[in-house]
Amino acid sequence: MDWRSVKFDWNRARAFLVTAEEGSLSAAARALGMAQPTLGRQVTALEEELGVALFERVGRGLALTKAGTQLLAHVRAMGEAASAMSLSASGQANSVEGHVAITASEIYAQWLLPPILRRLRQDAPGITLEVVASNAIRDLKRREADIAIRNTRPDQPDLIGKLVAQDRGTFYATPACLARFGPIQTKEDLAKAEFIGFEDQAPFLSALAKFGVPVDETNFPVLATTHTAHWALAQAGVGIGVGPCGLGDSDPELRRVLPTLPEFEYPVWLVAHRELRTSPRVRIVWDMLADMLPGLLGVSGAAGAPP
Repeated sequence: MDWRSVKFDWNRARAFLVTAEEGSLSAAARALGMAQPTLGRQVTALEEELGVALFERVGRGLALTKAGTQLLAHVRAMGEAASAMSLSASGQANSVEGHVAITASEIYAQWLLPPILRRLRQDAPGITLEVVASNAIRDLKRREADIAIRNTRPDQPDLIGKLVAQDRGTFYATPACLARFGPIQTKEDLAKAEFIGFEDQAPFLSALAKFGVPVDETNFPVLATTHTAHWALAQAGVGIGVGPCGLGDSDPELRRVLPTLPEFEYPVWLVAHRELRTSPRVRIVWDMLADMLPGLLGVSGAAGAPP
């Protein structure tokens, strides 16, 4: 290798990489714990060293130029190698610090994330964690979260995904609740039962119809605006609820309504922005989620390429 051809400073290259990933000098300065003017001078110095413009200002943020976009892939690889070297030299995750936000559905956030976050706090105490519990799909490109647990495959080009499991769900109710409706032995018997609905009933009714369950709006005298409220109402014996098998089967107060009924199946994906693959703290959280989620769900893991 001709080392004389390497004519730039790594610290300046790092300043360029973090600015590109964070989208502004102020955000990059916060991420690196340095003054914004100092960071700006490093980026400017790199542009002068290389003889190209790396950014152009767009509103209050920065956008990569064509040259900046071409160089970013190479600098990312350098950043990933530097991160791997640092982790290898330290031999432990305790040296990794920073903030990671995880978004998941209300049920998953309440059921699955607590034991995972407890383990993360033990293994990586330098990482601060935030749980964004929402059934809406958060915009990872706008950094509303760093990692998402979703039941759909990501379709945006800037996002990466890993299929970690196939979850299963079915109908649950308390024994006392089921006794009110008389024997339920077939799908047809569900027509005389009362279910707990959701605020937006149309998708739920459509899914039940496709599944061969003969119910309509009259079977839903109680509606819940959140999935956690829906599940709490089922636990209280108000009506029949629907939820993950790993959660329902472990609840001593609930029973499967029709044990022979085929289960609903849906994928569980981890999703993150492609740029975050260079972040050691995000990778540690990602790997822990991928490792622990299948066991907590009570299902086998699913093959999927790492980010």
